[in-house]
Amino acid sequence: MRWRATVVILAAGAALAPLPKTLVERLYSGGAYGFLQPVLTSISNLAPFAILDVLVIAIVALWLGFAVRDVRRSRFRAAVPILLRTVVWTSAIYLVFLLAWGLNYRRVRLVEALGVDAARVSPGTLRRAANLTVARMNALHDRAHADGWPAASTIEPALAGGFGQAMDAIGRHSPIVARPKHTLLDWYFQRAGVSGMTDPIFLETLVAGDLLPFERPFVVAHEWSHLSGIADEGEANFSGWLTCLRGSTGDQYSGWLFLYEELSGASGARERARLAATLAAGPRDDLRAVRERLARHVNRRVAAAGWQVYDSYLKANRVDAGTASYDEVVRLVLGARLPGGRSPLDDLSQ
Repeated sequence: MRWRATVVILAAGAALAPLPKTLVERLYSGGAYGFLQPVLTSISNLAPFAILDVLVIAIVALWLGFAVRDVRRSRFRAAVPILLRTVVWTSAIYLVFLLAWGLNYRRVRLVEALGVDAARVSPGTLRRAANLTVARMNALHDRAHADGWPAASTIEPALAGGFGQAMDAIGRHSPIVARPKHTLLDWYFQRAGVSGMTDPIFLETLVAGDLLPFERPFVVAHEWSHLSGIADEGEANFSGWLTCLRGSTGDQYSGWLFLYEELSGASGARERARLAATLAAGPRDDLRAVRERLARHVNRRVAAAGWQVYDSYLKANRVDAGTASYDEVVRLVLGARLPGGRSPLDDLSQ
């Protein structure tokens, strides 16, 4: 009984302890995690299936088995041992989560490490970035579709190489990349509008099965960013975009396609209409195909409930903006200071 109490106390202390972010950065994100991630991802890459699925099935089966045993033994009094076991198991899983990946939520954020030039985050810069995005999409579309995209379950060398370059550009370590996998959670992914997920225990990259080929490179790059210890969703979007720009033609197109949606959403109605009118037929068809995919599969109630739960999860892990943190990518694209003080847009617009 003593060890159970210890597990619960440790979990509660870990959840509430105000750990200094600089200490987490130095000892965990820049230290222990850098040794742990390659080991876990290398092992999980050996399995063609999501190991997380096996873990979830095993835990649920064991919990149900013990619950049935308790009911048979004690009937109505079984609620107490079932509740206590649930608390202990949840505490243990939380501790494993923190050690395997979750402490990255408490590290120094990328936006703090890079800095953002507020003067660049302006309507004028937004318009310039949006014009550049449309121009790149129009220019890359035909060649990207002619070249095609790799199979869903393969690690694309060009994207992996671009990821390493992007991590160097923002001063983060480049981890062992994970092979994209589908999961038994795919039913939920599609109905909730979730594109992908990083398994925080075995450090796998899980992607939705209904993604269109030109969506996939960005989603994979986003999840690889989480593997590097970037926990914030907007920052993972930013580094995922930087990754795509350093990859193949198809990867670049995927990154610009993602950014178009973000910049369009950040623009006013009149500006959105102007941008849409400047799109060539190919990119316009691809954006329509994405909307049609979402319309076919997303269940509004499931999506709303899922995002509400995820918002609470992020806030519980000290991401104060919750799901709104996804929008941070626009601010970073417009104003982030890369090494040398340059903006990500400076080299691209020349």
